Amino acid sequence: MGASVAYHLTRRGVTDIVLVEREAQLAAGSTGRNAGGVRHQFSTEQNIRLSIESIAAFERFETEIGASIDLHQDGYLFLLSREPDVEVFRASVDLQRHLGVPVEWLTPGEAARLAPGLSVDGVLAATYCARDGIADPNGVTMGFARAARDAGADIVRGCEVTGIDVMNGRVAGVRTTNGAVSAPIVVNAAGAWAGQVAWMAGIDVPVTPLRRHIFMAQPARDTTWDDAPHRGKVPSTRILVIDFATSFYFHRESGGLLFGMGDPAEQPGFDTTVRWDFLPEVVEAGVMRLPALADAAVSHAWAGLYEMTPDAMPIIGPASGRDGLYTIAGFSGHGFQHSPAAGRVLADLIAGRDPGFDLTPFALGRFAGDRRTAERHVV
Repeated sequence: MGASVAYHLTRRGVTDIVLVEREAQLAAGSTGRNAGGVRHQFSTEQNIRLSIESIAAFERFETEIGASIDLHQDGYLFLLSREPDVEVFRASVDLQRHLGVPVEWLTPGEAARLAPGLSVDGVLAATYCARDGIADPNGVTMGFARAARDAGADIVRGCEVTGIDVMNGRVAGVRTTNGAVSAPIVVNAAGAWAGQVAWMAGIDVPVTPLRRHIFMAQPARDTTWDDAPHRGKVPSTRILVIDFATSFYFHRESGGLLFGMGDPAEQPGFDTTVRWDFLPEVVEAGVMRLPALADAAVSHAWAGLYEMTPDAMPIIGPASGRDGLYTIAGFSGHGFQHSPAAGRVLADLIAGRDPGFDLTPFALGRFAGDRRTAERHVV
């Protein structure tokens, strides 16, 4: 998010920018630890609109930004095995189609043909969008960052923000481990740490960190999924399959199989160590949909943090009572894929342009009221 905002600001003539990164390199947090999925299939209009703009930007990324992002549009396949989910997705598909998204409603048999090796036992229906897919989060971040730096932005790594200065209700800059930076505008793009950063300015931003795991599996006996003993047991494409009832998902990643699942018992926190005792639960759910997983060997795993908000919708825009302070965080597991559009929208807002986008559902002030639009397709 920070790199995207910086890039889009430079395209609007704002180049006096300092992008501050606590780690030794960019994309070392949630960005570098996610599955890289990009999809149109959301339940809320504003998230769908972010997807439409962002995926179009990913399709042009190499030409416009000059960086390869390893984009594979083999689609997202949602498997639905509960009647209430079928009804929710029917409404979502209607909305997606109304907004021009080419999403398909499939029978279980049609879903099985799209993803060889898939078991559709108990599946009632499925949805599929061929323009969904996966991309390289690191490549996207570095592409935005290099383009912003080439246009005059300054990127400082290994530097932690320790405070935000506020004078007469307006931000005046930030304090860091490398010294103070004076700035009339400060953008909080701290991901899972956005709540902590906001408190430095006396603002409550309800972003909660939640650990999520990703595992990589190879077939047994040092073979690949494309070798004769295993060929056809998993998809040959990089289609991303999601069993919505359990949140188990998988896709091909190079020669391996990337898979994961949310843990309903996971408690909020910043711990990113791998809980290997959770793996059997994931495999048990996974084998129901991909039987080949029963004979696979998990080669490695990692954990990252979702940045959750109470309604699973992002926060994009200014903070009331702190002029010059903006937030772009809380994407609830969907931040990487929405970074092009979200960064563009916030850059327009900062530069005094009309972003052409209704930010009401993303406003920080919505949490003070009783009515909010919640995203229901969280994976």
